[in-house]
Amino acid sequence: MSKRRYLTAAIASATSALVMAGTATAAPTDVSVMAIKQVASGLKQAWAVDFLPDGKAIFTQKDAKTVSTLDKSGKVTKVLDVPGVSVTKEAGLLGIAVSPKFAADETVFIYFTTGSDNRIAKFKLGSTTVTPIVTGIPRGADFHHGGRIKFGPDGFLYAGTGDGQNGANAQNKNSLGGKVLRVTDSGAAAPGNPFNSRVYSYGHRNVQGLTWANGQLYISEIGASKVDELNKVEAGKNYGWPTCEGSCGTSGMTNPVKTWPTSDATPSGMAFYKGSLFMASLKSGTYKLNTGGSGGKVYTNLGRTRDEVAGPDGQLWVVTPGAIYNADGS
Repeated sequence: MSKRRYLTAAIASATSALVMAGTATAAPTDVSVMAIKQVASGLKQAWAVDFLPDGKAIFTQKDAKTVSTLDKSGKVTKVLDVPGVSVTKEAGLLGIAVSPKFAADETVFIYFTTGSDNRIAKFKLGSTTVTPIVTGIPRGADFHHGGRIKFGPDGFLYAGTGDGQNGANAQNKNSLGGKVLRVTDSGAAAPGNPFNSRVYSYGHRNVQGLTWANGQLYISEIGASKVDELNKVEAGKNYGWPTCEGSCGTSGMTNPVKTWPTSDATPSGMAFYKGSLFMASLKSGTYKLNTGGSGGKVYTNLGRTRDEVAGPDGQLWVVTPGAIYNADGS
């Protein structure tokens, strides 16, 4: 029996038992059991996935320092060894974003850690030449590198950065650390940025997820020892770190939409899919949320989840450190 049929049968059996016992007439409320299929395995800290115009997935492996494609048959093909990548507990080859003009420029963007900084670079698919476009993003010895990059609905590239284990970077508008950045495909400050620089928002500790819901940017952010955050991001706003972890009453600082204890969440990549936010969790599973942050975990059987992306095939793509899955999110 296939895994999906087995899970369906298990749900039916559990529901029948509850009805016969007279304790309930509804299906079980544990939504961790959903249709999901593994499409790649044996990966070395898979971190982010995006898609080429032909529908083929392209993804990074943090520790392997490689960019690879994944076709519909499940075949993984390495396309690039990224030179100069420094790997620590959180550092390495991180985010990936395919150019929205790929048909013309054949360009892919990546975010990675070097021995001295974090940076955004680009390369043409099929070439081994990697060209940095943003450098000098602070790195910590091991932690707080950020790393998520995505093109927004406005066509500009957004990047979530970490404070580089120095909280003062988050409040310093001249630092690229602890920020959401918004840049052109050459790495210049995007027109309309609030401070005439690459900085779009500030006061962040360690941005891990970026997505847009109905045109509105949301980010997931790892906290220190109290709470992790879901933030609704607007240009020029200050999200509080290190003065605030979670909600506070400090003037000029914007509170998160939702918080969770750091022992429960440790969020990572995020997608808006079929009307819900799906937020990966390094504390097991994935949060399925509305834009107010209400909801609970799904896919808990997968353990740590690193990224969630709405694919062009209509599937939710779920990335764990060792594998990639397709899910229906229902």
